[in-house]
Amino acid sequence: MRQPCDLKRLSLNQITTERWSLREAVEGCARADIPWIALWRHKVAAAGLAESRRIVRDAGLKVSSLCRGGMFPAATADERQARLDDNRRAVEEAAELGAEVLVLVCGPAPDRDIDSARRWVAEGIEKLVPYAQSHGVKLGIEPLHPMYAAERSVVVSLAQANALAEPHSADQVGVVVDVFHVWWDPDLYRQIAQASGRIVGFHVSDWIVPTQDLLMGRGMMGDGVIEISRIRESVEAAGYRGPIEVEIFNQAIWDAPGDEVLALMKQRFPEYV
Repeated sequence: MRQPCDLKRLSLNQITTERWSLREAVEGCARADIPWIALWRHKVAAAGLAESRRIVRDAGLKVSSLCRGGMFPAATADERQARLDDNRRAVEEAAELGAEVLVLVCGPAPDRDIDSARRWVAEGIEKLVPYAQSHGVKLGIEPLHPMYAAERSVVVSLAQANALAEPHSADQVGVVVDVFHVWWDPDLYRQIAQASGRIVGFHVSDWIVPTQDLLMGRGMMGDGVIEISRIRESVEAAGYRGPIEVEIFNQAIWDAPGDEVLALMKQRFPEYV
């Protein structure tokens, strides 16, 4: 029998309330009694790093992750070094904010050479690991749905993410399971089990049918076809008991009043997650 998910694990991934500033998102979570928030770097930059840390701390919230690092592939060695330098800054930001996990969206191929791009991802992670570990930050590889391979990430399955993580210790590199990106995979549950002890994040939304937009087509939990609770139970069986982020790219949700979005999240979370 399905066990409802505890609201104490609920985290607002702040892209879900994109129109809100960092301060507004934190204050919204405090009003709604949502204990966790996942921060995005552009929102942190707009508020300032030290001020962002203070706002979150003063509200009594915990930071489930920082998004995003990654984007490793580039056409030249100098560009790849610049990407690595930016990832080191992202690690510093995560450490300052108290986020244990930096989410890696690994990046597309700069041209048509997808094999080289995947090699550069592996090399970038390998180079970043010592710096992240020295700051107490875990790297979380998030595989994206294959439809994003040309624009956002050449890592498009949990099997790929597991293979990238496995050369490193579990306290250095893990994987992030986002139901929107992995629900379709016929090997999903075996790969979740393979990731046992390495899952460092779990993101929820839903896949709406018909799909209206490749980026902005995510739905609130319960509005689509994903077996969210089954995936959640599998992730828990693999050892993950941490915060669960609601991460939704959807213009109608972005345009809705933020407090209403958070109220709907709280309503749907125990029912569908």
